[in-house]
Amino acid sequence: MRVIAGKYRSRRLKTVDSSSTRPTTDKNKENLFNMIGPYFDGGICLDLFAGSGGLGIEAMSRGMDELYSVDKQYRAYQVIKDNFNDLKLDGHVYKMDYRKALDKFYEMHLSFDLVLLDPPYSMKINESIINYLLEHSMLNDGCIIVIEDKIEEALTFNKPFYLYKQQTYGITILQIIKYKGEHS
Repeated sequence: MRVIAGKYRSRRLKTVDSSSTRPTTDKNKENLFNMIGPYFDGGICLDLFAGSGGLGIEAMSRGMDELYSVDKQYRAYQVIKDNFNDLKLDGHVYKMDYRKALDKFYEMHLSFDLVLLDPPYSMKINESIINYLLEHSMLNDGCIIVIEDKIEEALTFNKPFYLYKQQTYGITILQIIKYKGEHS
């Protein structure tokens, strides 16, 4: 796995040697960032089920200012830290359950411009995470939320969200939604 574009282009990333994580392929990562960017003019990114940290690192490489990566598995946490250290990337890595992370970020008064949601398949938690972020005012106007899940878990959206783009890959679906806040 490698960084596709931007500041850290072509740099190799370590991956988690575990069946409980599924790294996004370079091709799918490139397609994703071409759909949402491909580059950013700053902002804060949340990678809530980070695995090896590849998607969040790609966002930083393409112009995000700050990155919060979360994974509850120790091996994933360690790989993310190693990848940050190898790139000399100043990011925030947390080894904790996503619910505790959301509560912590709320207490820190964080709000995000890009949210990456790629939880283990069939957890059926993406909608509740998005609702939490909305109810706790943790989404900046124009925030992009990227969801990867099984096709049968695809979500439908109502105001203040709208489906921006959607793409299927085999048994998975990639949904990109945008948040249109009060001031958009």
